[in-house]
Amino acid sequence: MTQTAIIWPVIAQVLLVTIVYGVMGKRRFGAVREGTARARDFLIPSVEPEASATVARNLTNQFELPVLFYTVCTLLAVTDGVSILAVSAAWLFVLSRYGHAFVHMTSNRLMLRHRLFVAGFFINALLWLLLAIHIL
Repeated sequence: MTQTAIIWPVIAQVLLVTIVYGVMGKRRFGAVREGTARARDFLIPSVEPEASATVARNLTNQFELPVLFYTVCTLLAVTDGVSILAVSAAWLFVLSRYGHAFVHMTSNRLMLRHRLFVAGFFINALLWLLLAIHIL
């Protein structure tokens, strides 16, 4: 297993962030165009249309738990700790984040979103455990 294999899930996670930024921009511009918001409403978005508010909140989520993911993947790569298990776990983490983002930006079903978050949380914890075992 090459050490760079862990970078592909990281790139996929960064792609998700880019997609969420795009959806947020589209929904915010749409809200202004439809008259449900004014451009200045987004200066300090304390009141934002629900369609764009859920995307904005999801974007915030992309800079919480995934920061730990980026860190552990980087540490696994630089310490030669990349394994098939680590790469598989990294892909599963990214899939959980895509699922979480999709649910958050569409149906926003809280229990399903929560399950996807928890799955990602434990997968991320597994990656950290793999790193700890590797550096022992």
